[in-house]
Amino acid sequence: MSELKILVVEDEDAIREMLAMLLKKAGLSVQCAGDAEVALRMINEQLPDLILLDWMLPGISGVELAKRLKKHEHYAHIPIILLTARGEEEDKVRGLEIGADDYVTKPFSPKELIARIHAVLRRSGKGTDQPKIIVGNLVLDLEQHRLTVSGLELDVSPTEFRLMHFFMTHIDKVYSRTQLLDQVWGRSVYIEERTVDVHIRRLRKVLAEYGLEDLVQTVRGFGYRFSLEEPKL
Repeated sequence: MSELKILVVEDEDAIREMLAMLLKKAGLSVQCAGDAEVALRMINEQLPDLILLDWMLPGISGVELAKRLKKHEHYAHIPIILLTARGEEEDKVRGLEIGADDYVTKPFSPKELIARIHAVLRRSGKGTDQPKIIVGNLVLDLEQHRLTVSGLELDVSPTEFRLMHFFMTHIDKVYSRTQLLDQVWGRSVYIEERTVDVHIRRLRKVLAEYGLEDLVQTVRGFGYRFSLEEPKL
């Protein structure tokens, strides 16, 4: 299973380095930014699985950055944990109201921080303790990189495997072609939107051998949805 990517946005060098060391020791891939502008450039190049965000940053504050990300079509789904010395209840409420997924107050216990990160990742469908993702009779094995239905292996390419991973961890949600490109291929890679359609058709053809082609549904005028429910006409 590939390492989950955490973006640490913290302006204090010592704290940033300590967090990077702590997260790497926990088996996570880490990128660091000292301010919001650098963080935005990094996010635009490669979407992280979670952002650990300091409340107080020079220039654009952590709170303002969180607000911007949660309002952005391509970034709203990225989990954010606010890290701050502000422990008052009204500050915690404000942080959660702007869309932060959790809130950790300095000084913090390293074990608690790692536990909170894993908890938020699990809620977002990216838990590190999920070697297998099961949806109906479909099983996506992340360790063996196999997709099976009722125990029979499906012939899917690495890209289609990643596409199914995303779909199976985001059931019943509608995503545009652009969003799927960002999530499965990455924003740093230039690929035409019709590439998504090609892989969707290939995926449906493989699933059709087991009568499961309707799991990947077209939402007219927008994109695609993965759902166990019958598609609406």
